[in-house]
Amino acid sequence: MLRTNFLGLELKNPVIVAAGPWNRDGVRLRESIAAGAGAVVTESIVSDTMLDVGPRIACDDKGAQNIRLYSDIQIEGWEREMKIAKSDGGIVIASISAHSPSELAYLASKLEKFGADAIELSVSNPMLESLEVVASHADVIYEMTKAVSEAIHIPLIVKLSQNTTNISKVAKAVREAGGSGVSAINTVRGILDVDLEEARPTLSTYGGISGDYIRPMALSSVATIAQTVDIPISGIGGISSARHALEFLMLGASTVQIGTAVMMQGKHVVSQIVKDMDAWVVSHGISRIDEIRGRALENLKSFDEMRYEPFVSTVTGVPCKENCSRCVETCMYGAITKAGNTVHVDRTSCTGCGLCTSICPEKKLSLEL
Repeated sequence: MLRTNFLGLELKNPVIVAAGPWNRDGVRLRESIAAGAGAVVTESIVSDTMLDVGPRIACDDKGAQNIRLYSDIQIEGWEREMKIAKSDGGIVIASISAHSPSELAYLASKLEKFGADAIELSVSNPMLESLEVVASHADVIYEMTKAVSEAIHIPLIVKLSQNTTNISKVAKAVREAGGSGVSAINTVRGILDVDLEEARPTLSTYGGISGDYIRPMALSSVATIAQTVDIPISGIGGISSARHALEFLMLGASTVQIGTAVMMQGKHVVSQIVKDMDAWVVSHGISRIDEIRGRALENLKSFDEMRYEPFVSTVTGVPCKENCSRCVETCMYGAITKAGNTVHVDRTSCTGCGLCTSICPEKKLSLEL
Protein backbone atom coordinates (compact mmCIF):
# COMPACT_ATOMS: atom_id res chain seq x y z
CA MET A 1 0.00 0.00 0.00
CA LEU A 2 2.94 2.33 0.57
CA ARG A 3 4.62 1.59 -2.74
CA THR A 4 5.11 4.67 -4.89
CA ASN A 5 6.81 5.75 -8.10
CA PHE A 6 9.16 8.67 -7.66
CA LEU A 7 11.01 10.01 -10.70
CA GLY A 8 10.52 6.68 -12.43
CA LEU A 9 12.01 4.79 -9.48
CA GLU A 10 9.81 2.17 -7.82
CA LEU A 11 10.04 2.70 -4.07
CA LYS A 12 8.62 0.24 -1.52
CA ASN A 13 7.53 3.25 0.51
CA PRO A 14 7.87 7.05 0.25
CA VAL A 15 10.24 7.40 3.22
CA ILE A 16 13.80 8.35 2.24
CA VAL A 17 16.73 8.80 4.62
CA ALA A 18 18.14 12.23 3.75
CA ALA A 19 21.72 13.28 3.08
CA GLY A 20 23.86 13.64 6.19
CA PRO A 21 26.66 12.05 8.22
CA TRP A 22 24.34 9.18 9.20
CA ASN A 23 24.72 8.18 5.52
CA ARG A 24 28.44 8.98 5.37
CA ASP A 25 29.57 5.74 3.70
CA GLY A 26 28.40 2.50 2.16
CA VAL A 27 27.92 0.68 5.46
CA ARG A 28 25.74 3.45 6.91
CA LEU A 29 23.73 3.68 3.72
CA ARG A 30 23.14 -0.07 3.81
CA GLU A 31 21.98 0.26 7.43
CA SER A 32 19.47 2.93 6.41
CA ILE A 33 18.14 0.66 3.69
CA ALA A 34 17.89 -2.23 6.17
CA ALA A 35 15.90 0.04 8.51
CA GLY A 36 13.14 0.05 5.92
CA ALA A 37 13.74 3.21 3.89
CA GLY A 38 12.30 3.36 0.39
CA ALA A 39 15.55 5.01 -0.73
CA VAL A 40 18.62 6.68 0.78
CA VAL A 41 20.63 9.79 -0.06
CA THR A 42 24.39 9.87 0.41
CA GLU A 43 26.11 12.56 2.41
CA SER A 44 26.93 15.36 -0.02
CA ILE A 45 29.92 14.46 -2.19
CA VAL A 46 32.42 17.09 -3.38
CA SER A 47 35.54 17.17 -5.52
CA ASP A 48 37.82 18.23 -2.66
CA THR A 49 37.00 16.95 0.81
CA MET A 50 37.27 19.23 3.83
CA LEU A 51 38.42 18.55 7.40
CA ASP A 52 35.80 18.52 10.14
CA VAL A 53 35.74 20.92 13.06
CA GLY A 54 34.53 20.14 16.55
CA PRO A 55 32.09 20.56 18.05
CA ARG A 56 29.92 20.58 14.93
CA ILE A 57 26.48 19.42 16.13
CA ALA A 58 24.25 20.79 18.88
CA CYS A 59 20.66 19.86 19.63
CA ASP A 60 17.76 20.27 22.01
CA ASP A 61 14.37 18.60 22.22
CA LYS A 62 13.06 20.47 19.16
CA GLY A 63 15.87 20.19 16.66
CA ALA A 64 19.51 20.74 15.91
CA GLN A 65 22.16 23.03 14.51
CA ASN A 66 25.02 21.55 12.55
CA ILE A 67 28.10 22.86 10.76
CA ARG A 68 29.01 19.56 9.11
CA LEU A 69 29.95 20.31 5.53
CA TYR A 70 30.47 17.50 3.05
CA SER A 71 31.60 13.89 2.75
CA ASP A 72 35.21 13.27 3.75
CA ILE A 73 35.47 10.44 1.22
CA GLN A 74 37.17 11.34 -2.06
CA ILE A 75 35.04 10.98 -5.19
CA GLU A 76 36.92 7.91 -6.40
CA GLY A 77 36.30 6.23 -3.05
CA TRP A 78 32.58 6.37 -3.72
CA GLU A 79 32.87 3.60 -6.30
CA ARG A 80 33.54 1.20 -3.44
CA GLU A 81 31.03 2.82 -1.08
CA MET A 82 28.28 2.66 -3.68
CA LYS A 83 28.85 -1.07 -4.18
CA ILE A 84 28.61 -1.63 -0.43
CA ALA A 85 25.48 0.49 -0.16
CA LYS A 86 23.71 -1.39 -2.94
CA SER A 87 24.96 -4.87 -2.02
CA ASP A 88 21.66 -5.81 -0.35
CA GLY A 89 19.47 -4.03 -2.89
CA GLY A 90 17.87 -0.66 -2.36
CA ILE A 91 17.81 2.64 -4.16
CA VAL A 92 20.71 5.04 -3.59
CA ILE A 93 20.55 8.72 -4.52
CA ALA A 94 23.90 10.52 -4.67
CA SER A 95 23.99 14.04 -3.23
CA ILE A 96 26.60 16.29 -4.83
CA SER A 97 27.78 19.85 -4.26
CA ALA A 98 30.08 22.11 -6.27
CA HIS A 99 30.52 25.74 -7.29
CA SER A 100 30.14 25.45 -11.07
CA PRO A 101 27.86 23.68 -13.56
CA SER A 102 30.77 21.81 -15.13
CA GLU A 103 32.03 20.51 -11.78
CA LEU A 104 28.53 19.33 -10.86
CA ALA A 105 28.19 17.60 -14.22
CA TYR A 106 31.52 15.85 -13.67
CA LEU A 107 30.55 14.59 -10.20
CA ALA A 108 27.13 13.45 -11.39
CA SER A 109 28.49 11.48 -14.34
CA LYS A 110 31.08 9.77 -12.12
CA LEU A 111 28.46 8.73 -9.59
CA GLU A 112 26.13 7.48 -12.32
CA LYS A 113 28.96 5.20 -13.46
CA PHE A 114 29.44 4.06 -9.87
CA GLY A 115 25.82 2.90 -9.74
CA ALA A 116 23.80 5.78 -8.27
CA ASP A 117 20.10 5.49 -9.08
CA ALA A 118 19.57 9.27 -9.06
CA ILE A 119 21.40 12.52 -8.32
CA GLU A 120 20.44 15.23 -5.84
CA LEU A 121 22.07 18.65 -6.28
CA SER A 122 22.84 20.29 -2.93
CA VAL A 123 22.89 23.96 -3.86
CA SER A 124 21.70 25.55 -0.63
CA ASN A 125 24.25 24.86 2.11
CA PRO A 126 23.57 27.52 4.81
CA MET A 127 27.05 27.40 6.35
CA LEU A 128 29.69 28.49 3.86
CA GLU A 129 27.46 30.53 1.58
CA SER A 130 26.55 34.16 2.17
CA LEU A 131 22.97 34.90 3.18
CA GLU A 132 22.11 35.04 -0.53
CA VAL A 133 22.57 31.35 -1.24
CA VAL A 134 22.97 29.94 -4.74
CA ALA A 135 19.48 28.43 -4.58
CA SER A 136 17.93 31.91 -4.49
CA HIS A 137 19.05 32.61 -8.07
CA ALA A 138 16.78 30.89 -10.59
CA ASP A 139 19.13 31.63 -13.50
CA VAL A 140 22.11 30.03 -11.74
CA ILE A 141 20.04 27.00 -10.76
CA TYR A 142 18.89 26.71 -14.38
CA GLU A 143 22.48 26.56 -15.64
CA MET A 144 23.54 24.04 -13.00
CA THR A 145 20.53 21.82 -13.56
CA LYS A 146 20.88 21.96 -17.34
CA ALA A 147 24.57 21.01 -17.24
CA VAL A 148 23.91 18.00 -15.02
CA SER A 149 20.75 16.84 -16.79
CA GLU A 150 22.62 16.79 -20.09
CA ALA A 151 25.49 14.80 -18.58
CA ILE A 152 23.53 11.91 -17.05
CA HIS A 153 20.77 9.47 -17.89
CA ILE A 154 19.37 8.97 -14.39
CA PRO A 155 16.83 11.15 -12.53
CA LEU A 156 18.00 14.51 -11.19
CA ILE A 157 16.62 16.22 -8.08
CA VAL A 158 17.57 19.74 -6.99
CA LYS A 159 17.48 20.48 -3.26
CA LEU A 160 15.94 23.91 -2.72
CA SER A 161 16.29 26.45 0.05
CA GLN A 162 13.74 28.39 2.08
CA ASN A 163 16.10 31.34 1.73
CA THR A 164 14.59 32.73 -1.46
CA THR A 165 11.85 35.21 -2.21
CA ASN A 166 10.21 32.96 -4.82
CA ILE A 167 10.79 29.23 -4.43
CA SER A 168 8.28 28.47 -7.21
CA LYS A 169 10.40 30.46 -9.68
CA VAL A 170 13.42 28.37 -8.76
CA ALA A 171 11.42 25.14 -9.08
CA LYS A 172 10.23 26.25 -12.53
CA ALA A 173 13.87 26.82 -13.52
CA VAL A 174 14.66 23.26 -12.47
CA ARG A 175 11.83 21.87 -14.56
CA GLU A 176 12.70 23.98 -17.61
CA ALA A 177 16.35 22.94 -17.40
CA GLY A 178 15.51 19.25 -17.50
CA GLY A 179 15.45 18.42 -13.79
CA SER A 180 13.29 15.47 -12.78
CA GLY A 181 12.12 16.90 -9.46
CA VAL A 182 12.96 18.97 -6.41
CA SER A 183 13.49 18.34 -2.72
CA ALA A 184 12.52 21.02 -0.20
CA ILE A 185 13.83 22.28 2.05
CA ASN A 186 17.44 22.30 3.17
CA THR A 187 18.41 23.36 6.68
CA VAL A 188 17.90 27.02 7.51
CA ARG A 189 20.75 29.34 8.53
CA GLY A 190 20.63 30.06 12.24
CA ILE A 191 22.07 29.93 15.77
CA LEU A 192 20.50 27.38 18.11
CA ASP A 193 21.17 29.06 21.46
CA VAL A 194 23.60 31.00 23.65
CA ASP A 195 25.19 30.04 26.98
CA LEU A 196 24.37 33.10 29.10
CA GLU A 197 27.09 32.47 31.69
CA GLU A 198 29.81 32.12 29.06
CA ALA A 199 28.25 34.54 26.56
CA ARG A 200 29.00 31.92 23.94
CA PRO A 201 26.84 30.28 21.27
CA THR A 202 26.80 26.51 21.61
CA LEU A 203 28.33 26.32 18.14
CA SER A 204 30.50 29.36 17.59
CA THR A 205 29.35 30.12 14.06
CA TYR A 206 26.18 30.14 11.96
CA GLY A 207 24.91 26.74 10.98
CA GLY A 208 22.04 24.77 9.54
CA ILE A 209 18.95 24.56 11.77
CA SER A 210 16.77 21.49 11.37
CA GLY A 211 14.05 19.55 13.15
CA ASP A 212 10.77 20.88 14.51
CA TYR A 213 12.00 24.45 14.11
CA ILE A 214 11.75 24.35 10.33
CA ARG A 215 8.80 22.01 9.66
CA PRO A 216 6.22 24.82 9.20
CA MET A 217 8.53 26.52 6.69
CA ALA A 218 9.12 23.23 4.89
CA LEU A 219 5.40 22.48 4.68
CA SER A 220 4.81 25.94 3.26
CA SER A 221 7.54 25.54 0.65
CA VAL A 222 6.25 22.15 -0.49
CA ALA A 223 2.67 23.44 -0.76
CA THR A 224 3.77 26.54 -2.67
CA ILE A 225 5.73 24.47 -5.18
CA ALA A 226 2.90 21.95 -5.56
CA GLN A 227 0.34 24.70 -6.22
CA THR A 228 2.42 26.46 -8.87
CA VAL A 229 4.77 23.98 -10.55
CA ASP A 230 3.98 20.54 -11.96
CA ILE A 231 7.10 18.75 -10.72
CA PRO A 232 7.63 15.82 -8.29
CA ILE A 233 8.59 16.94 -4.78
CA SER A 234 10.45 15.26 -1.94
CA GLY A 235 9.50 16.99 1.30
CA ILE A 236 12.17 17.60 3.95
CA GLY A 237 12.13 19.36 7.31
CA GLY A 238 11.41 18.21 10.85
CA ILE A 239 9.80 14.87 9.99
CA SER A 240 9.94 12.51 12.97
CA SER A 241 6.58 10.72 12.85
CA ALA A 242 4.11 9.22 10.43
CA ARG A 243 1.82 12.19 11.01
CA HIS A 244 4.54 14.59 9.86
CA ALA A 245 5.24 12.49 6.77
CA LEU A 246 1.54 12.34 5.88
CA GLU A 247 1.24 16.12 6.23
CA PHE A 248 3.91 16.60 3.58
CA LEU A 249 2.24 14.11 1.25
CA MET A 250 -1.15 15.77 1.68
CA LEU A 251 0.43 19.10 0.73
CA GLY A 252 1.77 17.71 -2.54
CA ALA A 253 4.99 15.82 -1.84
CA SER A 254 5.54 12.44 -3.48
CA THR A 255 8.15 11.32 -0.94
CA VAL A 256 9.61 12.58 2.31
CA GLN A 257 13.18 12.67 3.60
CA ILE A 258 14.16 12.11 7.22
CA GLY A 259 17.47 13.32 8.65
CA THR A 260 17.48 14.98 12.06
CA ALA A 261 15.16 12.34 13.55
CA VAL A 262 17.60 9.65 12.43
CA MET A 263 20.51 11.59 13.92
CA MET A 264 18.80 12.19 17.27
CA GLN A 265 16.84 8.95 17.70
CA GLY A 266 18.63 6.34 15.62
CA LYS A 267 17.65 4.54 12.43
CA HIS A 268 14.89 2.55 14.10
CA VAL A 269 12.74 5.69 13.72
CA VAL A 270 12.53 4.92 9.99
CA SER A 271 10.87 1.55 10.48
CA GLN A 272 8.50 3.03 13.07
CA ILE A 273 7.40 5.79 10.72
CA VAL A 274 6.85 3.32 7.89
CA LYS A 275 4.90 0.99 10.19
CA ASP A 276 2.69 3.80 11.49
CA MET A 277 2.08 5.15 7.99
CA ASP A 278 0.99 1.71 6.83
CA ALA A 279 -1.38 1.39 9.78
CA TRP A 280 -2.90 4.81 9.04
CA VAL A 281 -3.43 3.94 5.39
CA VAL A 282 -5.14 0.66 6.29
CA SER A 283 -7.34 2.29 8.93
CA HIS A 284 -8.52 4.87 6.38
CA GLY A 285 -9.31 2.36 3.64
CA ILE A 286 -6.66 3.71 1.26
CA SER A 287 -5.35 1.26 -1.33
CA ARG A 288 -2.30 3.28 -2.43
CA ILE A 289 -0.41 6.04 -0.62
CA ASP A 290 -0.49 8.10 -3.81
CA GLU A 291 -4.22 8.62 -3.25
CA ILE A 292 -3.59 11.16 -0.50
CA ARG A 293 -1.02 13.22 -2.39
CA GLY A 294 -2.12 16.86 -2.50
CA ARG A 295 -5.42 16.17 -0.77
CA ALA A 296 -4.99 19.12 1.61
CA LEU A 297 -4.16 21.60 -1.15
CA GLU A 298 -7.83 22.13 -1.97
CA ASN A 299 -8.28 23.47 1.55
CA LEU A 300 -5.28 25.78 1.30
CA LYS A 301 -6.34 29.22 0.14
CA SER A 302 -4.72 32.55 -0.54
CA PHE A 303 -5.39 35.33 1.97
CA ASP A 304 -7.78 37.00 -0.48
CA GLU A 305 -9.79 33.77 -0.70
CA MET A 306 -10.27 33.49 3.06
CA ARG A 307 -13.90 33.82 4.08
CA TYR A 308 -14.77 36.86 6.15
CA GLU A 309 -17.34 35.09 8.29
CA PRO A 310 -18.42 36.00 11.85
CA PHE A 311 -16.74 33.09 13.59
CA VAL A 312 -16.92 33.04 17.38
CA SER A 313 -15.39 30.78 19.98
CA THR A 314 -17.62 28.39 21.85
CA VAL A 315 -17.17 25.76 24.56
CA THR A 316 -17.68 22.24 23.22
CA GLY A 317 -17.00 20.31 26.41
CA VAL A 318 -17.59 20.83 30.12
CA PRO A 319 -16.34 21.00 32.75
CA CYS A 320 -12.97 22.67 32.19
CA LYS A 321 -10.08 22.20 34.62
CA GLU A 322 -10.57 24.53 37.56
CA ASN A 323 -6.84 25.35 37.79
CA CYS A 324 -6.47 26.25 34.11
CA SER A 325 -7.23 29.73 32.78
CA ARG A 326 -5.04 29.88 29.68
CA CYS A 327 -7.89 30.89 27.41
CA VAL A 328 -8.87 33.72 29.74
CA GLU A 329 -5.31 34.97 30.21
CA THR A 330 -4.43 34.94 26.51
CA CYS A 331 -7.65 36.30 24.96
CA MET A 332 -6.58 39.57 23.38
CA TYR A 333 -10.18 40.82 23.11
CA GLY A 334 -11.33 40.15 26.67
CA ALA A 335 -14.07 37.89 25.40
CA ILE A 336 -13.49 34.93 27.73
CA THR A 337 -14.25 34.74 31.44
CA LYS A 338 -14.31 31.86 33.86
CA ALA A 339 -16.17 31.10 37.07
CA GLY A 340 -15.03 27.95 38.82
CA ASN A 341 -14.71 25.41 36.05
CA THR A 342 -17.19 27.07 33.71
CA VAL A 343 -15.94 29.11 30.74
CA HIS A 344 -18.08 31.82 29.17
CA VAL A 345 -17.49 33.46 25.79
CA ASP A 346 -18.97 36.90 25.11
CA ARG A 347 -20.05 36.55 21.48
CA THR A 348 -20.19 40.32 21.01
CA SER A 349 -16.50 40.70 21.97
CA CYS A 350 -15.10 37.56 20.31
CA THR A 351 -13.62 38.22 16.85
CA GLY A 352 -13.00 34.59 15.94
CA CYS A 353 -9.19 34.84 15.88
CA GLY A 354 -8.87 31.16 16.82
CA LEU A 355 -6.09 31.47 19.41
CA CYS A 356 -8.08 29.91 22.24
CA THR A 357 -8.95 26.83 20.19
CA SER A 358 -5.25 26.13 19.73
CA ILE A 359 -4.07 27.07 23.19
CA CYS A 360 -6.64 25.11 25.22
CA PRO A 361 -4.87 21.93 26.46
CA GLU A 362 -8.20 20.09 26.61
CA LYS A 363 -9.37 21.28 23.17
CA LYS A 364 -12.74 22.29 24.60
CA LEU A 365 -13.09 25.46 22.55
CA SER A 366 -13.95 25.59 18.87
CA LEU A 367 -14.98 28.16 16.28
CA GLU A 368 -18.51 28.26 15.00
CA LEU A 369 -20.47 30.62 12.75
